[in-house]
Amino acid sequence: MLDALKAWSTRRWWSATAASVVTALVVAVPTAMVPTPLFGREVPTTWWAWPALVATSLLGGLLLATYVREPGAAPAEATVDRRGAAGGLLTFFAVGCPVCNKIALLALGYTGALRWFAPVQPVLALAGVALLGWALRSRLRGQVACPTPIPSPHPERV
Repeated sequence: MLDALKAWSTRRWWSATAASVVTALVVAVPTAMVPTPLFGREVPTTWWAWPALVATSLLGGLLLATYVREPGAAPAEATVDRRGAAGGLLTFFAVGCPVCNKIALLALGYTGALRWFAPVQPVLALAGVALLGWALRSRLRGQVACPTPIPSPHPERV
C-alpha cells in the first residue's frame, strides 16, 4: 500500500487534502460537533467522536483521491467501492447526537436513544473506520497490482 501512496502525484495529494477537509465538514457540521447557528446538539460530543472524525476524514480523503485520474493515464475501469460510503455513513451516525438522530428517536424514543443507541455509537464508529480502511486498502492494492491482459472476445481467425 505504501508503494501506491509513494507513486502519487501532487495532484492526488491535493485532492486527498481537499477531500479530507470536506469530509470533516460534511460530518462535523450537521452533527453539531462544530457549533453553528444551523444545527444544535442535545447531548455533548463524546471524547471518542473526535478521533473517529479525524480517522474518517483522513481515510475518506485518501480513498476519494484514489479515484482521481492522473493526466495522460488511460481511463480506469469504472468501479465504485461501496464500503467507503458505508463507512462514512456509519461514522456520521456514530458521532452524531443520539437523540438528534430522527431514526433512533422515532424507533426508540428519547430514553431509548440514550439507553440503547448511545452505547452502540462507538461500535458504529469503529465499524465505519474499519470499512473505510478496508476500502482504501483494496483501492491501493489495485493500483500496484500487475494487470493481466483481457482475452479478446473475438479471436482472429487464420
